[in-house]
Formats: sequence, structure tokens, C-alpha cells
Amino acid sequence: MADSVRRGRLTLTRLTKHYPGTTAVDAIDLDVGSGEFVTLLGPSGSGKTTTLMMVAGFTAPSEGEIAIDGRPITGMAPEHRNIGVVFQNYALFPHMTVRDNVAFPLKMRRQPSAAIRTRVGRALDLVHLTGLGERLPRQLSGGQQQRVALARALVFDPGLLLMDEPLGALDRNLREQMKIEIKRIHRDVGVTVLYVTHDQEEALTMSDRVALMNRGRIAQLGSAEDLYERPATRFVAEFIGESNLIEGRVESSGTALVLADGARLVMPSGSSASRQTGACTLMVRPEKIMLATVGHPETGLDGTVEEVVYVGEFTRYRVRVAPTVVINVKVANTHAASRAKAGDSARLWWAAADATFLPSGRE
Repeated sequence: MADSVRRGRLTLTRLTKHYPGTTAVDAIDLDVGSGEFVTLLGPSGSGKTTTLMMVAGFTAPSEGEIAIDGRPITGMAPEHRNIGVVFQNYALFPHMTVRDNVAFPLKMRRQPSAAIRTRVGRALDLVHLTGLGERLPRQLSGGQQQRVALARALVFDPGLLLMDEPLGALDRNLREQMKIEIKRIHRDVGVTVLYVTHDQEEALTMSDRVALMNRGRIAQLGSAEDLYERPATRFVAEFIGESNLIEGRVESSGTALVLADGARLVMPSGSSASRQTGACTLMVRPEKIMLATVGHPETGLDGTVEEVVYVGEFTRYRVRVAPTVVINVKVANTHAASRAKAGDSARLWWAAADATFLPSGRE
């Protein structure tokens, strides 16, 4: 369905939205390449949906510019932007058949009847709804209704597709199926996608890049691996996945982190602590930590196991390594895995590359 020439590059420049008493979107810059799948991720109130609505033309920016393929569209009416939009509630016309719902954008564009029949047939084939064109929306499952909404958004061959929490109304199994379908359709069509969700698993598994938003700004933009393995701030480390975050001050020798209560956490050999100065936060993911009750390595942190929880594929340990510090550890349940009980002494260690030092502070 896509043109042979790549298109749909989206550029946001200092895009801002003020409301009385608050700034919902605060001068963000974002460049989404042609055919790229970029997700706006963040907590409620972070500005992600407001950004999407400004791109769609449903909300007017207070400041800044929006361009598609280098063409400014900031003041353009929504119907003239050639953008497909899929909402969480699907917004299907209940009195129209599937075929008529999908055909609606083409009829509004006064396309010839023969062209409408051809395009609608191709769109229904694309979303695997061939043969269901005469049904009404109420005769379809939630997943099928979502496919109709996708077909309608793509039938006029937009360069850019906006998706606002499109899987939020589906149960878990349907969400998993639709994640696969959306990625397949994106691959097959080559359309540029700007996707909004608060679900980090959706964002990490579906996107080429993720823009994590906080308080109207982009806290970090990068691949799923970038955000998970190399968070830029404490907020990113806390929002993406699970983290151990330990605040302190690196000793001048660079070999230990000194906590507020004076406790010293000796860093594993090769740690990047020696490159830090002043107050900072140590971040290490629970699954990156190794735990042993016997055969300790020479380097690591000593502690006492306070809690053991079996969670099927892994066991979760809470280990106190200082009066004010408890570290969470996730150990895969393999035959070779260490087994520890509450009350056991244990040593924790990790590869130097698996620990990240972040600036102190919440942002």
C-alpha cells in the first residue's frame, strides 16, 4: 500500500503546549525518520498524548513547529495533513459495516468507486479481515475491531500513522497478538509510526526508538537497549524495568561508594567509579547480580539474605549489604543456580560493565 518513495519523516521543533497553570509539553525536539517506529512512553501527565494530538492537528501548539517531509503543517487542518490515526476506543461507526467504515476516508476524499473497492479490499487483506466486510462492528471481537481501525487509518496510504494507546482496551492475550500484528503491518507497509503508550513492555518490544517523557520533556531518546542498559538519569532507570539505586559519594580512590550513614560499599574490580566525582547514584539491575553463599569471589559486597521469593523462572532475593541498603537480586532457576535461605550470609558481585553511575537527583 505504500509508495515506492520513502516518506512520512516527522520533525518537531521546540513544540510546546501551555494550559492555564501548567505546561503540558515543554519545547521538545524530535525527528522521526521515514518508515521508523517511534514510541512516546511515560507516566500519566508526561505530555505524550498532548504531543500526539498536536501532530494530528486536534490540539493547537502554543509554540514550536511541526513538519512532515520538511513541509510545515503546524497551522493546517487535521483533514489536510494526510495522517492516519488509531485511538484506544477504535472510534468505529456502529451503524456502518466493516467495509463502509474502512471506505469512509476515501469517500471523504471523493475517490472513484472502483478505486475505493480496490483499496478497501487490499486494506482488509492487510489486516487479515477478508470476508468480514459486511459485518457490523458489534459482531466483531475487540481484536477484530482494532484491525478495522487500523485498516481505516491506512486505506488512504498516509505517510504517517499515529496510534494513541491502541491496545489499552484489549485483554492480555489479545494485546500480545495485536503487538505482533502491528509490527507485521508496519514492516509490510513501511509507514512511519508515532505510537503512544504508558506500557513499557509495549514500547520496548515494538519500537525502533523510544522517547521517554517526563513533565512535558523527553528524558531520554534511544533504542530499547539504550534506555534499559544505559539510562541517562535516575528517572529513566526507575521507570524502565527494575533497578537497584544506591545513593552516595565516591571515595577519592574510586574503589568504594560512601553512603549517608558512613557505610562503605566496595566496588567490583574494574568499576567505573574511578571516573566519578562527588555525589552520584549507583544503578545495577537485579538480574545482572550474581549471588553466592559458598565459593565467594574475592571482590563483591557482603550481606545477609533477608527474604527469598520463588517466582517460577527466577528466585528473588533481598540482601542487606549496609544498615540502610537492601539490594534486590533475581537469579534464574537453573540447576547451577545458587540456593540461599533467609538468614544466610551471601556475597554479591557483578561485571563492571553492568553497573551504571548516574547523577544524583530525581530527574
